[in-house]
Amino acid sequence: MRLWTLHPRYLDAQGLTALWREGLLARAVLQGQTRGYRHHPQLIRFQAHPEPLLAIDAFLHAVLAESLARGYRFDGSKLGPAPMELIEIDATSGQLRHEWQHLMAKLEARSPAIHSRWLGLKRPQAHPIFAIAKGPIAPWERA
Repeated sequence: MRLWTLHPRYLDAQGLTALWREGLLARAVLQGQTRGYRHHPQLIRFQAHPEPLLAIDAFLHAVLAESLARGYRFDGSKLGPAPMELIEIDATSGQLRHEWQHLMAKLEARSPAIHSRWLGLKRPQAHPIFAIAKGPIAPWERA
């Protein structure tokens, strides 16, 4: 499971689809609808939010928006309503940088054209729910 700190715009079709599927799995975990993945490190920052379900829905609504912009047909009825207020989760520049390197390696092997598109980008944007502060890779990350 990878719930990217990066903005979903950087993902290829396979990555965006996987993010949607894994985000829905995370949502099911947070709702107590599945026994697996309950202790997955990628869930820690959502579980720590005062309203975990609201946070994962905000995360997934941004993924849904990216999918719709690309003409995909992700099923938004699987989510609760889009949060009316800004949801923020703290993340670090080190985590963002780590994920960027990880994604670029994946894209180089899987989607060379998309890798080339983003190759010169020095400062990728974060997913809209993450507030980035200077800091190291997250302690839960399996580096």
